[in-house]
Parts: sequence; structure tokens; C-alpha cells
Amino acid sequence: MTTDRAGLDLVTFQDHPYQSAFLDTSTLLAYVAARTERVHVGANVTSLPLRPPAVLARAAASLDILSGGRFELGIGAGSYWDGIAAMGGRRLTPGQGVDALREAIAIIRDLWNVDAPSRMSHHGASAPGGRRATCAA
Repeated sequence: MTTDRAGLDLVTFQDHPYQSAFLDTSTLLAYVAARTERVHVGANVTSLPLRPPAVLARAAASLDILSGGRFELGIGAGSYWDGIAAMGGRRLTPGQGVDALREAIAIIRDLWNVDAPSRMSHHGASAPGGRRATCAA
């Protein structure tokens, strides 16, 4: 592919699923990773308000394994709230967005911790209703 021949190190795509002119970022990343041999891929940045952290952790780990370690995870707290709300996400204040991002990073790290028990539990204050995330690692 041209990206490999050009010597590019990283190709990123913006993650705005509420923009009808854009392809789905996750699908696009998987396609590019499958069609290249050396370039790293990632979203700039994954829209956390539209992706539960445990699901995002599993998807990111899967793409990283399938691409031979060429996936880079970048996570955003969200900012285009009208679009996020139109896709079913909830509106957050800037502070709530940062808190949700902090919690998401903790959940993702716990799920990626290969030395941890096979299950993890996280009681999130930023989740709607303080929802508890319990996942098999």
C-alpha cells in the first residue's frame, strides 16, 4: 500500500460517528491495518462518550493483536455534544468529561492488566447512576 511505500509511521482518522460523510472509524482502522504491513493506526481521538470503556478496551486489544502491535489508542472526553447526544450519548460538562475519561482509563488499564484476577469490578461515579462495570478480563 502507498502508506508503507511512503514510509509513514502513523495514520490516524478522526472519530466522529455523528458525521454522515465519514466512514466508521473502527472499521476504517481495521481495514487499513489489514492492508498495510508496518504503519501504525489510531483514532485521533476515540469518542469516549459513545464507547463504553470495557468495550473499547476489548476492541483496542483485539485490533492491536490482529495488526501485530500496530494500533495506538487515543481517547477523547468529548466535545461535540449535539452530535454525541444525537447518537445516543449523554451530554457532559467539561468536568464530568474529564472525570469520565479518568475512570475509563482506570477500567481499560484494569482490563489490560494480565497479572490481575480474571474479573474486575469498578463502581463509576461518572457513569449514569453511578453504574458498576463488572467484566471478565
